[in-house]
This record gives sequence, C-alpha cells and structure tokens, in this order.
Amino acid sequence: MQIPRFSRNFYFLFGIFFFIWMLFIDSNDIYTQYKLNQKRRNLEDQKAYYQEKIAEVKQEREELFSSKKKLEKFAREKYLMKKESEDLFIIEEEE
Repeated sequence: MQIPRFSRNFYFLFGIFFFIWMLFIDSNDIYTQYKLNQKRRNLEDQKAYYQEKIAEVKQEREELFSSKKKLEKFAREKYLMKKESEDLFIIEEEE
C-alpha cells in the first residue's frame, strides 16, 4: 500500500497532531470553551437582572425621600413602626 507523499511531510503530521491536541487534549479544548461560554451567558443574565433591581431600588429610594408622608408609610408597612399613641394591627391575607 502506497502512503500519499503529503502525509509523510513533517509539517502535515505536526499540523494534524497540533489540531487534535487543541481540540481534545489542551486545557482550552472545545468542551471547556463551551462550558465557559455557558457560564458567561449565565453571568450576563444575572448582571442584567441585578441592574434592573438596582434601578428599581434607586427609584423607590427617590420616591421615599421625596416626601415625608411616603417615608412614614414605608416605615409603617415594612418595619412595623408606629407612634407611641397608636396601636398596631397586622392583617395577613390567606392564600
């Protein structure tokens, strides 16, 4: 059986070896790159989610500090604060 001349070339053999090495054996192989790309997309999604939440919190903060009545309402609802002369009743709705 005759082996083609180009396949006996050192550069061809080294190129094939290098290609296989980079695809399957190297620390930056295809599988690792795929996993890293998935992780990057996941982190970008989380970043977008948290940026949305930050924008919401900033908006709520601006609303709270814009008037004293809104700040008082927030303190009563979220932190159950009350004046000394008041009684506090908590009503929870059943689902």
